[in-house]
Amino acid sequence: MDIASISQPTSWTDSPGGYFLMFIAMVLGGPAVTSAGAFAAAFGVFNIWIVFLVSIISNLVPDALWYAIGFLGREHLIERLVKKYGRYFKVNNEKMEWLEKLYDDHVAKTLIFVKLVPLLATPGLIAAGVARVPIRKYASWSIIVTLPTSLIFLILGYYFGAAYERILHYYTAYGELFAIVILISFFIISYAYRKFTKKLATKIEHIE
Repeated sequence: MDIASISQPTSWTDSPGGYFLMFIAMVLGGPAVTSAGAFAAAFGVFNIWIVFLVSIISNLVPDALWYAIGFLGREHLIERLVKKYGRYFKVNNEKMEWLEKLYDDHVAKTLIFVKLVPLLATPGLIAAGVARVPIRKYASWSIIVTLPTSLIFLILGYYFGAAYERILHYYTAYGELFAIVILISFFIISYAYRKFTKKLATKIEHIE
């Protein structure tokens, strides 16, 4: 595996089209895609600051969309959607009502938990709109949660990439082996993140 072959961007990667595809991937794939983009940025394939910006936007745009659906959607329509698709998010109308009540009592705490727990994010952000959480408070806390989360995954991916680049300089013959190690590391990070968010999901149920 050659450093030059990795670090040479193709015609579409470091371009508006490449970053748009990254945006779509981040919306669908979550923070792991931020780490992958930062990993590639360590080789010069992407601009690290644009990766960071795209990561932030890919978090905030769905936040605004789900909030708008909850805020503008009619209550019976939300109930029908939850009844039809709620099983995919392990949520029902009773849990939606419970989330709405949490927003009434603990806006900041609830939004932080909801943003950090993947399966809870979509119904939780819709519930914020249904609960008529003030838009300024909602936007402020969304940004407060998004910035450090994106930054952490950006740093992880970038420094894994930088370390791998140094390894390739000295151990080119074992590049494929180290690629496997890096891939395993990403799986470990993803697993640890899922475990962490599961603990958050259980803790939110004890908010009073």
